[in-house]
Amino acid sequence: MISNSYQYTTRALCTMIVCLIAPLKTSAQNAGSIFENMTPEQCSALVSNAERLACYDYRFRQHVIETPAVFFQQDESQSLERLSNTANIITQQSDQLHPFKSSKNISLLDQRWELTPETKKGVWRLSAFQPVYALPLFWTTRKNELPTSPNPRNTVPKSDQENLNSMESKFQISMKTKAIENIFGNNGDLWLGYTQSSHWQVYNSKESRPFRATNYEPEASLMFRTNYNILGLNGRLLGVGFNHQSNGSSDPFSRSWNRVMFNIGFERENFVLMIRPWFRVPETGKDDDNPNIIDYMGRGDITTFYKWKDQHFSLMLRHNLKTGSNAHGAAQFDWTFPINGNLRGYLQLFDGYGESLIDYNHRATYIGLGVSLVDWY
Repeated sequence: MISNSYQYTTRALCTMIVCLIAPLKTSAQNAGSIFENMTPEQCSALVSNAERLACYDYRFRQHVIETPAVFFQQDESQSLERLSNTANIITQQSDQLHPFKSSKNISLLDQRWELTPETKKGVWRLSAFQPVYALPLFWTTRKNELPTSPNPRNTVPKSDQENLNSMESKFQISMKTKAIENIFGNNGDLWLGYTQSSHWQVYNSKESRPFRATNYEPEASLMFRTNYNILGLNGRLLGVGFNHQSNGSSDPFSRSWNRVMFNIGFERENFVLMIRPWFRVPETGKDDDNPNIIDYMGRGDITTFYKWKDQHFSLMLRHNLKTGSNAHGAAQFDWTFPINGNLRGYLQLFDGYGESLIDYNHRATYIGLGVSLVDWY
């Protein structure tokens, strides 16, 4: 049995909301000549709340809002259900007009890969890929002045030994664009990406401040939307792609490899887990600049990202899946924090093999400090 006070509160609430909605119906019915040719964007520009709501109602008049009499002809539970349906209609109409009005309700992987119909923005639009940053201070514990490789053509002779500073600068740019959308029904997008990172011996005036290393990394990936739960995480992404990475140098400094890469993405609120196993496309003979690169750069990596308030943290782990003395890999920790507007501070810590491609079989620890313009998410 519903108490008298609950019945009174319900009727009062119904009356108040209906009184607010009733002008919308009345205005929309009388607005034919005014609102007939107005676009949804023009409706949203109306200053008066009543006129704006009336314009919305006229534009979407297939959803008819009931008069107060309808509400009071039903019991309280039906009235509440009717009110809820009416609120949902208004919310849906608003979302149709402004589908990207708030990114707070869009998951991190949706923001990055446009997985759902609501987040798709079409093709050939540039967007962020990997982080974009500049680290004026990038220091290493161990310089690699004589890069080596099992291929004799790619081993630097002692006569060509570089005179490097432990302190240099590092910067990275990265972007992607969607080339084809919805390849299989309403799923499956083809993305093209490009990342370039450079190490600049800007403090090495004796050697005329050269660029020590630059990595070029174009790739193409086919990404699919998924939806399953495992260990409290939502599996949202599955992808496969082709990745090329090289340093664009001539022998003996040349380094390159090609990979078929898989992407498996999980998320939960402000946490993202990306798993990327890969397979190296074989090369033979003199064309292979770095025959043992898998032994050091590994067979895949795992990257986690966590957003806490305005602080962003990420951790990358990479390994060759071997044990004992043959076990090699790397770990990288990144922390970005707000400075001013879109400008964020950036701290990067790296330990292991392959911080850059020329250093694929060289182990060292690196510490970088600078600014970030674009983060993972």
